[in-house]
Order: sequence, then C-alpha cells, then structure tokens
Amino acid sequence: MSQLKKLKKIRLHREGTHTLFITGSCIAIANIIVYFLFDSKIPFILFATVSIFTYSLLVNFFRCPIRFFGQDTTNAVVAPADGKVVVIEEVMENEYLHEKRLMISIFMSIINVHANWYPVDGTVKKVEHQNGHYMKAWLPKASTDNERSSVIIETPNGVDVLVRQIAGAVARRIVTYASEGEECYIDEHMGFIKFGSRVDVYLPLDSEVCVKLGQSTTGDQTIIAKIKS
Repeated sequence: MSQLKKLKKIRLHREGTHTLFITGSCIAIANIIVYFLFDSKIPFILFATVSIFTYSLLVNFFRCPIRFFGQDTTNAVVAPADGKVVVIEEVMENEYLHEKRLMISIFMSIINVHANWYPVDGTVKKVEHQNGHYMKAWLPKASTDNERSSVIIETPNGVDVLVRQIAGAVARRIVTYASEGEECYIDEHMGFIKFGSRVDVYLPLDSEVCVKLGQSTTGDQTIIAKIKS
C-alpha cells in the first residue's frame, strides 16, 4: 500500500506560492521607496523591521512540514489538521449520512499549519462544496452555516467517514484536492484552508475516542479515534 501513496513532500505549501511572491514583491518595492524617500535611515529601519516581521508571519502560515504517520493505519483515525480539539459530541448529520454520528472538531488558529490531511485510508465517495456564512469557526453553527467542503471516504472495512473543511471569520478560501472515485491514504494532503478555520470528522457512534477537549493535535500524527472493526 505504501508504494501507492502519493506523498507530497513540500516545505512551503503550494497554495502560498502566489501570495508570498506578490506580497514579497510589494514589500520589497515599498522598502526601496522608503529607503530613498527619507534622509534619515530610522524610518527605513522601522519600516523594514515591521515588513520582515509581517512577512515572516505569512511564511509561517504557509509552512508545510514533511510528515509520515509511520504506524498501522488499520481502524486509525488521524487528525486531519494541526490545532485544538473544540468539540467531541454526538450529533445528527442530516446533509449526507442522515444518522447520528460522533463529531470531533479541530480548530486551527492563524499560527497553525493549515494544510489538511486525509484522516483515514479509503476511497473518496463524494466531494461537495457549499457556500455559506463566515461566522467564527469555533461556534457550533459554523458546521452547518459557514462555507464548507464535505468529503465522504469509505474505509477498507466499508465504513463511511465524513470530513468537513469549514471556513471561519477570516478564512475566505477552502481548497479541496479530493476527487470522487479516487483512493486516498493517511499521509496525503486532502486540502488547505487559508487564514483560520476548522475541520470536523464524523465517525460511527461506537468509535473509540483517543483525544480530549482542549487537546492540541498535530495533523497526520495524532490519533483522534479508532473505528471498531
């Protein structure tokens, strides 16, 4: 199975290439103008310091560390994102599964890595994007009212797992790489969300939860649950 995995070995996520290039060019031009505009170098030093700090934050946001799960993926549900567990509860999933599910939600702050990984091995059954609001991502209504992208994955054991990328108050773009009919694996990137958001995972009610509320997660590393065979 490992030979089939299309691992994306990237240090800086490709979703940030255009943004970083444009922003970096604008900052460089602005610094050149400030340098020649004032006789004193103090304004330039201050402006350059702020520019470097701002650009560093942007680079940090688009970072994408190389990760490998390195454990048995059978029945494992791995965190699809870096962040903090904000919800663990039984909910009625009415859009696709039409049944009660265990929902585990991970909120990503602006300082977290924003790449999203597949939480389980399997086959992508459905991918759908829905427009919506941009309320704060940690609010309960965000799961159903915000702009979102839903991916249903059928595991090798025939269990459907729903993964939902949700935009937040600042996030305005959700990118989903999943395509219906394709095989997917833990270690692969499922997508990317820009500037703060969350990811919900809907699991069978009898799944074993392996995280607690408030716990920090590392995408493609932290086991958040185990699906019973």
